[in-house]
Amino acid sequence: MVKYTHRADPTATAAANGTAQRFHAGESVTADWWRLFQSAQLDGLVTEAIAHNPGLDAAQASLHASQDNLRSGYGIFYPAIDADAAATRQRYSPAHIGQRSPGTVFNLFTLTTTVSYALDIFGGQRRLVEGLRAELDVAHANEQAAYIALAANIVDTVIAKAAYRAEINATMQLVDLQKEQVQLGEVQAQAGTVAYSTVLSLRSQLASNQATIPQLEQKFSQSAHLLAALTGHVPAEWSAPGIRLSDLTLPSDLPVSLPSALVRQRPDILAAEGVAHAASANIGVATAALLPNFTLSGSLEAATNSSRHLFPADGRAWNFGAGATAPLFEGGTLWYRRKAATAAYTQTMALYRQTVLGAFEQVADSLRALDHDAQTLLAQEEALAAADQALRLIQANYRAGLGTYLDVLNADAQFHQATIAEIQAIAVRYQDTVALIAALGGGWWNTAPGAGAAGAR
Repeated sequence: MVKYTHRADPTATAAANGTAQRFHAGESVTADWWRLFQSAQLDGLVTEAIAHNPGLDAAQASLHASQDNLRSGYGIFYPAIDADAAATRQRYSPAHIGQRSPGTVFNLFTLTTTVSYALDIFGGQRRLVEGLRAELDVAHANEQAAYIALAANIVDTVIAKAAYRAEINATMQLVDLQKEQVQLGEVQAQAGTVAYSTVLSLRSQLASNQATIPQLEQKFSQSAHLLAALTGHVPAEWSAPGIRLSDLTLPSDLPVSLPSALVRQRPDILAAEGVAHAASANIGVATAALLPNFTLSGSLEAATNSSRHLFPADGRAWNFGAGATAPLFEGGTLWYRRKAATAAYTQTMALYRQTVLGAFEQVADSLRALDHDAQTLLAQEEALAAADQALRLIQANYRAGLGTYLDVLNADAQFHQATIAEIQAIAVRYQDTVALIAALGGGWWNTAPGAGAAGAR
């Protein structure tokens, strides 16, 4: 597969807001991709989040636990050696063996060493360790997914917060203009030059726009609180940096991994693959449970009745042998346990395919979204330019006595509404850029060796 969409993948977007984004097929995303936005404040925010985010700490702890579980599993390939020491004082009664002689009291000191080794003839233990290794792969992929999600959430939230602030400022300017419209309309209505219904319409528009400001303020506050949580702080003790949309630079050159490489880059695909691998190993474990189990064992024991003569030759004993156990009748438990493991594997493979399809869908959506975002923004720019030109013409007419001040205010309101629409289009374009980078896997594989998933931790 050489493309993501049904038609040819876009190679570049329209030049909107002074930037045309170009897609470079076959190039790899860098691990610190957020630096493409060229904001030192954003770089510092992501670095702080990577260092203090509890979710990423939890993912790393889970990875360490999986690593230790795998190391623990390797122990099955070595002999198990145990030692037992005991010191007892006993009273022995000969009546236990049918004698009538009086009992005796004595001390007994024993030291026993046992060695056992399981012969993994049918590979059950090997498949068990293979499953632990697959679980480690899943934990590693989940850590990378947490890292990518954290960086993407930080950048997305910064963009949203900046857009909300810009929308609030533009809306407040619009509200001020509409207040003037209402006042002027009331004067004209009293003079009988306009109908009072015009004043009511203006008041309705004013109230509607005023109602949007608290909603935008709430979203602005939520984005600031989210940034605090993502960076490991409580909102009361941390203030988000005042990054504006103008402080960010839209990346003009975007690397797009080949579809054949996507399945080795997306953490969710790698995690699904690891889950399927573990399910496959479980089939082997369940199969081995149906077959005989062979073990080698031996022990060496030394015993004495006196602490002054430790373990004389006549107190030594040893044994060595081999054993085999095989299930004869388990009421179908082992057989159906294997069938359940097989069904679980079939399920994980279906989920793996679904994850792969979802990944390709997300990349295709993001590529098309950026193409459409540029077209939308270009149209919004044209609308804003037209509104600006109309405002200038109406202002000129007003100065020449050919128009009313109410016409000027209406034109100015349309200009501010076009400004708000452009702000929203710019923010969506930025966020869809983040979505494309995250959909491609976030570049975690380009992290410096030994730096860990986060690179900067």
